[in-house]
Amino acid sequence: MRKSLIASLALLLATGTSAFAAGASDGVVKIGILNDQSGVYADFGGKSSVEAAKMAVEDFGGKVLGVPIEIVDADHQNKPDIASNIARQWYDTDKVDAIMELTTSSVALAVQAIAKEKKKIDIVTGAATTDLTGKQCSPYGFHWAYDTHALAVGTGGALVKQGGDTWFFLTADYAFGYSLEQQTSDFVKASGGKVLGSVRHPLSTNDFSSFLLQAQSSGAKVIGLANAGLDTSNAIKQASEFGITQSGQHLAALLFTLAEVHGLGLQAAQGLTLTEGYYWNRDDESRKFGKRFFDRTGKMPNMIHTGTYSAVLQYLKAVQKAGTDDTEAVAKELHEMPVDDVFGRGGTVGPNGRMIHDMYLLQVKKPEESKGAWDYYNVLATIPGKEAYIDPAKSGCDLVKQ
Repeated sequence: MRKSLIASLALLLATGTSAFAAGASDGVVKIGILNDQSGVYADFGGKSSVEAAKMAVEDFGGKVLGVPIEIVDADHQNKPDIASNIARQWYDTDKVDAIMELTTSSVALAVQAIAKEKKKIDIVTGAATTDLTGKQCSPYGFHWAYDTHALAVGTGGALVKQGGDTWFFLTADYAFGYSLEQQTSDFVKASGGKVLGSVRHPLSTNDFSSFLLQAQSSGAKVIGLANAGLDTSNAIKQASEFGITQSGQHLAALLFTLAEVHGLGLQAAQGLTLTEGYYWNRDDESRKFGKRFFDRTGKMPNMIHTGTYSAVLQYLKAVQKAGTDDTEAVAKELHEMPVDDVFGRGGTVGPNGRMIHDMYLLQVKKPEESKGAWDYYNVLATIPGKEAYIDPAKSGCDLVKQ
């Protein structure tokens, strides 16, 4: 009897690691959506991203590995310290398995560092900096919807080809703005253009007058708005009031989405060239998803919302395929599985965590061209993923070299 008991204990110890690794570790798979829900990027992502995440859970069936899936969310207020505190509590105390969305690059970089330290998954859809898959990449970090390089290739490349060969930048004064300005500047110069200068503005400023006057006096053909959300909208409104666009200078909205176009209105936004990774009115599948999203939120989705849907759905597929919510196993599946959904058709994930998918060069319609609410874009071109994103081997990510 004693020998039998000892043998049983030995077998349990020998097999315990693999046995306990299988399935969901604590009876639930929990995903956190951490983003700006009250500030300058609230329309950009906000509560609508939370709804997109819930749609993905429902479409997956509500359970994975036989246990329920739970979505939790919080407002990081665009502050890395607040985001870091929430992330630590979620990972350590609340047993959150993965954190997603992470609008604002400074926030995304801070949370990804914590996720790397704690060996937890993070999937960024709301932030743009290429550092997430470059020098600050993580084996557990993924960048899903877009990045500054893809925006520079799309919008910057289109305008240089159209003759916009001199640029001046209005840049948000934090990591995202710097990255977007640098990426676009490099692309403009490589295409034969010149950068005449730049000026940095505080996040969520209400007065762009001094910054716009500097841009106007530069004589640049293109004023590149290396900002996002309400900052971009306010800059465009005030540029119109100063007669900047009427005088012949072109505004390049380097990160502008359907949500901001809607808020600004076609009269003010018409003619803007921009780049997104998704447009709801592009084809029947996109329209079907857009209608479902609209019925829940009262708005059509942009690339952040649909990208969040895709990220949550792919994470759950990876958990299902791995047969566990163990971080190492799920990260391996996320790197290897193809992405095929309403957002990431034919997508692949590089060794640096960058999800590579097509982007779309878009132009905002004139009011008389629109067939109704939310019919805002003409699709000018599809930018293949391999052209839009940095080759992982050249990204500066050490993971690629291992």
